[in-house]
Parts: sequence; structure tokens; C-alpha cells
Amino acid sequence: MEIKNIKIEKPEEINFILGQSHFIKTVEDIHEALVASVPGIKFGLAFCEASGKCLVRWTGTDETLIELAKENALALRAGHSFILFLGEETFPINILNQIKAVPEVCHIYCATANPTNVVVMDVGEGRAILGVADGKRVEGVEGEEDIAWRKDFLRTIGYKL
Repeated sequence: MEIKNIKIEKPEEINFILGQSHFIKTVEDIHEALVASVPGIKFGLAFCEASGKCLVRWTGTDETLIELAKENALALRAGHSFILFLGEETFPINILNQIKAVPEVCHIYCATANPTNVVVMDVGEGRAILGVADGKRVEGVEGEEDIAWRKDFLRTIGYKL
């Protein structure tokens, strides 16, 4: 048994979702959920098959994001995990509930654009995701000025009125 740290390799501005599901059907069902939710969505999805041929199964609408998903899935090699990279105009908050509603999806580890490290345990025959380090360490507690900035920011980007 060996514990490894796998860094998610991606451009800084790209958001992704890392999750776990239970069936090869995940690839097509997530694809359908995304294109039905956001017309014209750009994404790349890769799924690590845990039985049979044990291949990285993939789909998407953008070749660059598909390649990014396949490369990161191959680095993770954790059975029944999936990684979904989103185009610059799509954010996890806009599609996360649709992903969670896919019947095969068991768990979401993270949804972020932050630098991310995935802790995996290699048990010889398979690999498991133990956890995710999303972004940086917290440095303190927000004060009044920080609260004002947060509220203004959310209204500036249109998520609050």
C-alpha cells in the first residue's frame, strides 16, 4: 500500500469537478446532463473504469478540455472516479446540481479552479481517492472590510442582487 499526491494539471482559470460514480454509463449520462443544462457548453470528461478493460472512458465538446480530462484521469487512475473540465464561461455552481442528480454519481470531491492536489492510496490492484487539498490554507477570519468586499463581489458578478 502506497499513498501518493497527484497534482491536477490545468490552466489556472479552468474550473473542474472531481467525483466518484459507479458505472460506465456515467460518461454518457453526465454528457447528456451538461448539454441539456447549458446549450453550447464546452467541457471535457474522463471516467476511470474499474472493471473489464479498465480504460479511461471519455467524452466532451472541446478537444483541449477532453485531452486535459484524459491526462488527469490517467494520472489519478482511481477506479470509478471522473474528472470534468469546464470551458471558461461555465462555472461549477451552474451545473453542480445536474451532475449530482445523475443516478450513477456517488460523491463529489471538489469543484474548483484552485490549484488542487488529490491524495490517492495505491493498494496494488486498485487506487482510491482519500481526499483533496483544494487551494491554499486559511490565513485568518474575515473582518468587516472583508465582509463588505465579499458582498460587493457577489453582486458585481451577478450571483446576488
